[in-house]
Amino acid sequence: MLIKERKNRELFVYISQQLETEIIRIDSVSGGDIADAYRLTTKTKAYFLKINRGANAQKMTFAEKRGLETMEATKTISVPHVWLCDNFETNAFLLMDWVEKKSPSPDDYRSLAGKLAKLHQHTATNFGFSEDNFIGLLPQSNHFTEQWSEFYAQQRIMPQCRLAVKNNLLTVRDIPEKESMVDLMKRLAKDVKPSLLHGDLWGGNFVIATDGTPYLIDPAVYYGHSLVDIAMTQLFGGFRSEFYETYYQHFPKTEFHNELIQIYQLYYLLVHLNIFGSSYRSSVLSILNRYF
Repeated sequence: MLIKERKNRELFVYISQQLETEIIRIDSVSGGDIADAYRLTTKTKAYFLKINRGANAQKMTFAEKRGLETMEATKTISVPHVWLCDNFETNAFLLMDWVEKKSPSPDDYRSLAGKLAKLHQHTATNFGFSEDNFIGLLPQSNHFTEQWSEFYAQQRIMPQCRLAVKNNLLTVRDIPEKESMVDLMKRLAKDVKPSLLHGDLWGGNFVIATDGTPYLIDPAVYYGHSLVDIAMTQLFGGFRSEFYETYYQHFPKTEFHNELIQIYQLYYLLVHLNIFGSSYRSSVLSILNRYF
């Protein structure tokens, strides 16, 4: 603990030097399971400091920076601006805008949905992203692929299934053949165009600023089917009906909407199975058995 405190003090000094201003207050805040987080206050501004530790700290930190900057460049929805991103000894850190938040109102959910839809209108030629990143603690492959069915099967579902088998959380018999997944996606997800996704849009990854501005945080961006983000919003709840009413005005439901919601939730349930363990096994098997 003393070593950690010393390293943090050295980091605070380094950040102060980079900003060329004095940090007058430091407050510890919640940063999740794998990161330490602080509010740093100067005479003119407040910042959010996130310090990642562990084996993939540097890769995860720079991937998060890239995701935030990619969304910011679209000028569709707000994200905390990244002021500094660097390695520091064995750790890595992000220094971003501090967003003072409030509880969302129905109008805030409408605003969030409208801006998310505008983000989803940003497209690419193929599905994927310019670099791999992370979903939670786990690596997420993003090699550009022409067909959505191939991308989703090969780079989303199958890697998580194989990892679950390796971790003795699923058996080989439980998981589908890649070809079966591709065929299912071809049937259910027709004429899908690549949309820029947040990639991990649960209720903890958006905030509403005190002025009503929606912000997205902690992204796992790539170009995929827009419905993937919506599926994640429904998995653990927390989004009001006004959010969906507004979103579907921009992206109306398609023929196999409900089936795709479940298939896209399968990815996130597999991720949770591999990170948190067997409590998610029954939910995963329920979807696998229903479609395969």
